[in-house]
Amino acid sequence: MFLPTLIALLHGPDQPGLVARVSGWIFERGGNIVHADQHHDREAGVFFQRVEWEARTGGEGADPAAFRAFATGLGMKVQVTTSASRPRVVVFVSKAEHCFHDLALRWREGEFSGELVAVISNHSDFASVAKGYGLPFHHIPVTAETKAAAEAKQLALLGELGADLVVLARYMQVLSADFLEKLGRPVINIHHSFLPAFAGGRPYHQAHARGVKLIGATAHYATRDLDEGPIIHQDVARVTHRHGVDDLIRKGRDLEKTVLAQAVRWHLEGRVLVYGHKTVVFD
Repeated sequence: MFLPTLIALLHGPDQPGLVARVSGWIFERGGNIVHADQHHDREAGVFFQRVEWEARTGGEGADPAAFRAFATGLGMKVQVTTSASRPRVVVFVSKAEHCFHDLALRWREGEFSGELVAVISNHSDFASVAKGYGLPFHHIPVTAETKAAAEAKQLALLGELGADLVVLARYMQVLSADFLEKLGRPVINIHHSFLPAFAGGRPYHQAHARGVKLIGATAHYATRDLDEGPIIHQDVARVTHRHGVDDLIRKGRDLEKTVLAQAVRWHLEGRVLVYGHKTVVFD
């Protein structure tokens, strides 16, 4: 029988004995560490750690607030979650279906530490497909004239759904800075390019025009700056002069699916710590 675990992500000024003090706090309260990883940014003088432990039921070691108070006392910023929680995930889609199908199938197979609870789209194409996966489908059209009203409807719906995470599975609309600020929840986007190269639209056409030998895909957190949010995961595939734009798109779709799925998995498992414009991803 596996006990639920507590998962802490912490970072702050590096100082001697941090690992010992964190592990000691957990040990002294009857906890058993099942995973620990740390990183030291020597240029910035910042220490990062992910620690996961089984805690004795009812004890202080099982109280996220107690650990947060302890870590804050060390001068660290900290997030604490539990493996028993199942974050609620809402997927945004447009007309490209490969990433959506991949996420839905992985969720149905139990690959994610979270629950897909709904699909939101600016087109009606996926209504029956979403129903086939047992997912509620919400069609909210978006035009330049109705964008503000559409985003207001999306925000209201996300609030009703209790969304903890939004995943843009090739959702071909730019979310406004106002939307992201009001949402106040992480948004993961998949960009069909190895950022920062070929940001914006039609990246495979841009890559083909430049004769690149590698194409890629990038999963990142969405921010008010288009395609510039902290990067979670990237991967590449080799191409040659023999590959046309259609070949690049086909290869790119395979990358997009796996890169997005891995980013979502890492986020839901509490393995991603955002720091400035970057992320630390613990394996």
